[in-house]
Amino acid sequence: MVKFLKPGKVVVVLQGKYAGRKAVIVQNYDNGTQERPYGHCLIAGIEKYPSKVTRKMSKDKIKKRSKVKAFVRVINYNHIMPTRYTLDIAESLKNAVPEDARTNISSRKKAKRKVQPILKERYLTGKNRWFFTKLRF
Repeated sequence: MVKFLKPGKVVVVLQGKYAGRKAVIVQNYDNGTQERPYGHCLIAGIEKYPSKVTRKMSKDKIKKRSKVKAFVRVINYNHIMPTRYTLDIAESLKNAVPEDARTNISSRKKAKRKVQPILKERYLTGKNRWFFTKLRF
């Protein structure tokens, strides 16, 4: 069987607090680990999408509406839906997220603070606009 859930793959979260949110796989664990004996992955995604911006808005209003809020989560493969898209920021996200973020909650919070500016910078440069739009369903 071909392994297609790799770092950089864009997924949609199906279950839990972040259901309906887009995310990127940072690290995958196909065979599971000692504490999680099933396939799971560490994902970084967008908790709060940026609002719509128009040309006539002031710079302050544009800055306020361009905020991106991120999340970092360990999630079961059954609770994500892979898309056909990949993002090329997986390497920078992997550097931002420490190795123990899978088990330690405080390091996951630190990782969230490091991931947020990476995603915001990606949004402001205009690359992958589709990733920063809300799913409408």
